[in-house]
Amino acid sequence: MKTAIIQLAISDDLEKNRAKIKSNIEQCAKAGADLVVLSELHDTPYFCQTEDAENFTLAIEIPSVATDYYAAIARENGVVLLASFFEKRAAGLYHNTAVVFDTDGSIAGKYRKMHIPDDPAYYEKFYFTPGDFGFTPIKTSVGNLGVMICFDQWFPEAARLMTLAGADILIYPTAIGWEIGDTPAEQQRQREAWITVQRGHAVANGLPVIACNRVGWESGAEPFVGIDFWGSSFAAGAQGEILAQAADREEENLLVDIDFSRTEEVRQIWTFLRDRRIDAYEGILKRFID
Repeated sequence: MKTAIIQLAISDDLEKNRAKIKSNIEQCAKAGADLVVLSELHDTPYFCQTEDAENFTLAIEIPSVATDYYAAIARENGVVLLASFFEKRAAGLYHNTAVVFDTDGSIAGKYRKMHIPDDPAYYEKFYFTPGDFGFTPIKTSVGNLGVMICFDQWFPEAARLMTLAGADILIYPTAIGWEIGDTPAEQQRQREAWITVQRGHAVANGLPVIACNRVGWESGAEPFVGIDFWGSSFAAGAQGEILAQAADREEENLLVDIDFSRTEEVRQIWTFLRDRRIDAYEGILKRFID
């Protein structure tokens, strides 16, 4: 499966963002992409840097004009497309939601972000209710996509459950970057931790992993003046090997061939699923073991 990972800088102009995304999808489709992955909340700047009720006006219903726009792009280009939206489910009820469109433009499935951060400059709990779909792969014409979103990527339990439910690949649309106050050394430790933990999910589960981040500076509000999104989108193979990786400060389209047959080969020699001690893991359901 030829996969395209589209890493872009996002502006304040929604229509220009959508036009740029469309152009890049078309380029990737012409290059033979079967699956196209976009970053988290790609239509707008990352508004969660502040707690501002005015930002709820950015939310869209699913389906809506916004989803129709991306459905048409998927259909016209014959690709499976993973897009990401601020979903208005009902009055006062909002989610951070990924939508997968199949090659005919139909909605193959949705995933609502399960782990919601509440950190300086990442005030997502103000906006998003945790998801209620669980960790269920989305069935498409190119395979079963284990879609999760950004903060989900730090939790091995989520990756494992998606794997046990039959995912062929783990995919993380993302919006993550550096705060200006971090030292260069701390910035690199954070970025490397982000890459390493996701490569670990690939190794532990014998599955390829896709991470698609945005790039560029987006201003915030005092006391945090903004986020420098670190890009570095990548694809890893079933043993955690890096198949392709984007730069940390440039827009880029990555095209990479994903070989699903590698999963069987890897799992035959690294028998983690066979040797799991499911009789001894009851403690994982506790918040902490005193």
